Amino acid sequence: MRRYAERTAVTADHSIAEIRKVLTRYGASQFAYMEDPKRAAVAFNANGRNIRFILPMPTIADVSKTPKGRSRRGTVATQELAQEMRRRWRALMLCIKANLETVESGIAEFETVFMPYMVLPNGKTVAENILPEIARAYSTGKMPKLLSVLEVEV
Repeated sequence: MRRYAERTAVTADHSIAEIRKVLTRYGASQFAYMEDPKRAAVAFNANGRNIRFILPMPTIADVSKTPKGRSRRGTVATQELAQEMRRRWRALMLCIKANLETVESGIAEFETVFMPYMVLPNGKTVAENILPEIARAYSTGKMPKLLSVLEVEV
């Protein structure tokens, strides 16, 4: 099975511009984009919430082997790295657009769809805060305080 946008020619810059356009169309504001060699981030404000998506950037090691295990080197590996960056940006654009359309179409509430990406006052997203607690709950069989309080109130 092929991965989404596996052979896209759309540049990362074009995808970033398209993300910004989609966010604006759906009423988001305060768009920000940041990047370092290991990851990129797209952040925005919508429905009174700060949202942040982190996009892990591929490395040359990630593309140094073909799916069948053959080695890629030099220009071929560099080209594959650029292709994977383009693919990931397209996938992020699709994710954001699909989530916004899910809300717009009334399929789910904004908070439900974007909850993992909401930035809390401590600067971490909901997912960054809660995923370690969920993992701990599964390994120990004990409910974290926040989740156990929610269980009682339901």
